[in-house]
Amino acid sequence: QVQLQESGPGLVKPSQTLSLTCTVSGDSITTDVSYWTWIRQPSGKTLEWMGAIGYSGSTYYNPSLKSRTAISRDTSKNQFTISRDNEKNILYLQMDNLKPEDTALYYCAKGAGAPRGQGTQVTVSS
Repeated sequence: QVQLQESGPGLVKPSQTLSLTCTVSGDSITTDVSYWTWIRQPSGKTLEWMGAIGYSGSTYYNPSLKSRTAISRDTSKNQFTISRDNEKNILYLQMDNLKPEDTALYYCAKGAGAPRGQGTQVTVSS
C-alpha cells in the first residue's frame, strides 16, 4: 500500500522560496506508467492541480502557476519546479517568490490525486 508524507517549513515570508518534500513508501516513483502530482488547497477553496512528474522524469505544470511568475526582470528567481530523487524515492516541489495567496494545504499524490498524503500547511506571511 503506497503511503505519501509531505513535509515543509510551515511559515514562509513573501518573496521567499518554498521547498516541500514528499516521501513515498510502498511504491516506486519510477514505476512504469506511474506519475506523481502536487496539489494544493487554500482554505475554503477547491483543490488546485499544480503539476506532476512522470515515471520517465518528464514534468507537467499548471500553466497558470508557471505564467504568474513571468513578470520580473530576474526570471531566474521565478521558478516553479517539481523534481525527484529516485534512490531515496522522494518528490520535491520548489516555488520561488511566494505570495500570500500561495497560503494553502499542499499535498502530493499518486496519479490524478489519490492516494495522497495528509498534506502540509504552508502559510505565506511577513
